[in-house]
Amino acid sequence: MWLYEAGIGEARAALVQDDRIIEAAIELEDDSALKVGLVARARLVELLPGRRGRVTLDGGDALINHLPPGITQGASLTVEIVREALPESGRAKLAKTVPSDSTPCPAPTLYDRLVATGLPVLSPRAHESDALEAAGWSELLDEAMSGEIVFPLGALRLSPTPAMTLFDVDGAPPLDALAIAAAHAVARAIRRHGIGGSIGIDFPTIAGKVQRGAVAAAIDESLPPPFERTAMNGFGFLQIVCPRPRASIPEILRADPVGAAVRATLRTLERTPPTASRRHTLPASVHARLMARAEWLAELARRTGVVHELESA
Repeated sequence: MWLYEAGIGEARAALVQDDRIIEAAIELEDDSALKVGLVARARLVELLPGRRGRVTLDGGDALINHLPPGITQGASLTVEIVREALPESGRAKLAKTVPSDSTPCPAPTLYDRLVATGLPVLSPRAHESDALEAAGWSELLDEAMSGEIVFPLGALRLSPTPAMTLFDVDGAPPLDALAIAAAHAVARAIRRHGIGGSIGIDFPTIAGKVQRGAVAAAIDESLPPPFERTAMNGFGFLQIVCPRPRASIPEILRADPVGAAVRATLRTLERTPPTASRRHTLPASVHARLMARAEWLAELARRTGVVHELESA
C-alpha cells in the first residue's frame, strides 16, 4: 500500500510493507520543473556531436539525444523529458529529452505515478494518526541526510558524489556473513531512497571466488530489476548501474538542506493540534526561508485554521 501526502512545498509518498517503508519518493512543488513524461514543443539552440544537442522550452534548457538527421540549429520540434535535472555541487545536470511524435501533454504527477502501479493509495489526513511517521518517515529522512544506515551485523555509509553514489560497509567479522548482510541492506537502501545511476559498494575484502559470488547473488536476490552489476573484485568493490530518471531522496535533501528543514517543519505544524501552543521557535535559517514564502504560510493557516506565531532562534 502506498501512503501519499500532498504536503505544503512537496508531495511525499511511501510504499509500506509490514509497517516499514520499502520505497519512497518526494516531489518538490515547482510548476516550472521539467518532469519525466512531459511532452512539449522545444527549439534546438545548439548542435553537439553525435546527433545530440541542447534545446530550450518552457521551464528551461535540456539536452537532447537521437536528433533527426539533417535538423538544423533553430529548428522547432516536439520532445519528451526522459530524465529530470539532477542537483550537483556547482551546477546541476540538465534534464534529458528525446524527440517525440506524441501530442504535447503535462508530465504525470507523483500521485499519477502511484496510481499507475496498481497498488492501493491511501492519503491520511493531518488530524488522523500519522501513518507515514509510524512507518519510519523521519528515520528515512535522517538516513538520507546523514548517510548512516544501520543493519543487522553492521552499518552503511551512503555518500552521493558527482560520479556515483557510494556505499561503504562497516562491521565486525565474520566478513563473509557481514558482506552478504550488507548486500541485502544496500539493495534495500537503493530502493528506499530511489537511487539510480552508477552505484559503488566497498565491501570488506572477501577471499575466494565462491564467497564473492554469494555476495553478488544477494544483490540479485534483493534488488528489483532493471539493473546491471559487475562481479565483486578482489578488493571488495562491486558496481551497480540502475535507471536514473530523477534525483534520489538524498540528492534532493542535500541539495537544499534548509528547504528540506522548512518542508519538514511545515509537516509538523500541519499536524499540531489546534489546542496546542501557537508559538514556535525555529532555527534562524528555517525561519528566514519560511518568512519568504508567504503562500506556504497562508496555506498552513488555511489547512489548520490557526495562525502560528513563528520566532527565530
